[in-house]
Parts: sequence; structure tokens; C-alpha cells
Amino acid sequence: MATIRDLARQCGVSVATVSRVFNNPEVVTQETRDNVLRVAARIGYLPNESARTLATKKSYMVGLIWDTDHRRPGWRHPFLQEILIGLKTALSARGYHLLMLATSDEEDGHLRAARRHNLDGVVFIDNGTRDPALIRLAESDVPCISLDRPAAGPRTTYVISDNAGGARLAVNHLHEQGRRAIATITGPGRTRPGAERLTGYRDALAALGLPAREEYVVEGDFYLTGGHSAMRRLLALDERPDAVFAAGDEMAIGAIRAITEAGLKVPEDIAVVGFDDIEPAALLQPGLTTVAQDKAGFGVAAATALISMINAPAAVSPAPSVLPTTLVVRGTTAPRP
Repeated sequence: MATIRDLARQCGVSVATVSRVFNNPEVVTQETRDNVLRVAARIGYLPNESARTLATKKSYMVGLIWDTDHRRPGWRHPFLQEILIGLKTALSARGYHLLMLATSDEEDGHLRAARRHNLDGVVFIDNGTRDPALIRLAESDVPCISLDRPAAGPRTTYVISDNAGGARLAVNHLHEQGRRAIATITGPGRTRPGAERLTGYRDALAALGLPAREEYVVEGDFYLTGGHSAMRRLLALDERPDAVFAAGDEMAIGAIRAITEAGLKVPEDIAVVGFDDIEPAALLQPGLTTVAQDKAGFGVAAATALISMINAPAAVSPAPSVLPTTLVVRGTTAPRP
């Protein structure tokens, strides 16, 4: 089995530098870290995890709490899957492992799990409810970071997209295409993304001087079936919209299905804009115009903030990260005929 000295010699660096790559990767340049990890994989070097844990008093384990079950199928949502992949990649590059934790109905269940597994920190994604177990964890001294939802505590911060700004981009684009009867299919109002995207939609209408018609606001659930049923309600109106901003790509795809089932065309009769830029958005025919979130940036920002809290000598909560959104124009929008 290759030793740390073998690895240092083949990389042309000191043993101390190799040790830092695995124990304190944030103090080593990205180039050095990548080189050491590449050579380690080639020669089969494995760091002594037990020795590292004893030396640093860290487990190099981060817990993941994803509040979902058979009634809330969050696991299958492509946007959340891509965020999780980005997070895992960013943590792995810094020498950390990700441990999935079970949900808990006990108020201190998450905190006890974090203590029992000696976790260095915890990442959580929840469904928008005020879960007492997550609140208790966030208010503890365990470093925590929340994805796509604000959270507060002595060592807690969060990463979120500019949801309102992204919604304004979508509505402004539809207005530029000559659309004036712009409806929206929102996310669940209890979620921060759902509420903020609705606010951005309404702000854009007001800035453009367009009327805010409540019948043009239909709540969805971020999934295909929710978008489909919401669009059918919009199509049943006496004056149907000529454009729809769906606050999630899956809902946008469901809406397009409902539009075509009604014998109408996208974008000629109704233009559609989504939000997320999931992989299927570019594969549709026509391709889905959407507001792209920085999915890789989510993982990097979350990992960076969490590790900075883990390594901080005192209680520190980095400022929340609000990631920018961009408009990706494809075939579901076009100038009004």
C-alpha cells in the first residue's frame, strides 16, 4: 500500500503539504490539491482516517437532512438532485463525506443525531414548514447551512437564488415579445422560492403598467401534474392569457402539455417561461425558455460557508449567499403574431 511519503515524492511536494491536502484543504492551492488527489488515486494512496480524526478532532463527516417522504417526492425533483450533486462534489474536493440522516418527529432528534455521529456540520433542505427539529438544530452550536430556504442561528447560514429578480427577468422578456396578458403558475406559497417568485412577478407587472389580475395567479406545486392542472384552469378563463410564467420548469412542462392538449400552439398562441433550467428544458421541442439557477454555485457556496464555520475558532455565521439568476431564451417564447 502506498504511503504518504510515496505520494509526496511522486507529487514533488513535502509530506506536510500532502497532509494539509487531506486535513486542511482550504490552506492549499487548488492546483496543488488537484495534483495530490489525482496522484493519490493513481497510486492507490488512502489517508489514515482514524489518525486524521484524532489529530484534528474532526470527523470530516457532514450530515444531510432532506425533509421528504412518499407524500413529498422531493428526491425525484431534478433541480434538487442537481444541487445535491454539486454539494457532494464540492465537499468531496475538500475531503468531507456526506451522510444522509433520517427525518425525525422529535424536537431534538436532528441535534441528537448530529452529536451521536460526531458530525462536523449539517446541511438541510426542507419543505417550507417550520419544523421544530430543524429550528432546534439551527439554534445549536452545530455549524449548519440551509439550501434554498433562509435559516438563522449562532452558526447557521443559507444559500438561495435571486428568486424575485429571476421572475422579473421572465415577465420583462414576455413583455418584450409583445405579450400583455401574462399569467403565472406559482410554487407553494409556504416556500420561500414560491413566495419570492410571485413577488417578482407582481413587481414586474406593476413596473410595466400591466394590470394584476388575480385570476391569472394559480398556485402549483413545482411538479408536472401541478403545472398541468394549473394551466387547465387558466385555459378555462373567459379571457385566457397569451403568456405564462411558471415558477418551475417541471410546472412549465406540464403547462405546455395542457396547452397542446387544448389544440393550441406554443409559443404562437401562448408563450411559456419556466424557472430552474433543468436538463430536460433544452431537450424539449421547442426548447423551454427559462430562468437558470446556478446549480453548481449552490454546492460551492454551501460547502465553502459550511467549512469556514467548521474551522472557525468561535461562533461565526457567514453572510447568506444570494446567487444571481439568468434568462435562457429558447423556443417557447417568440414575438406575438
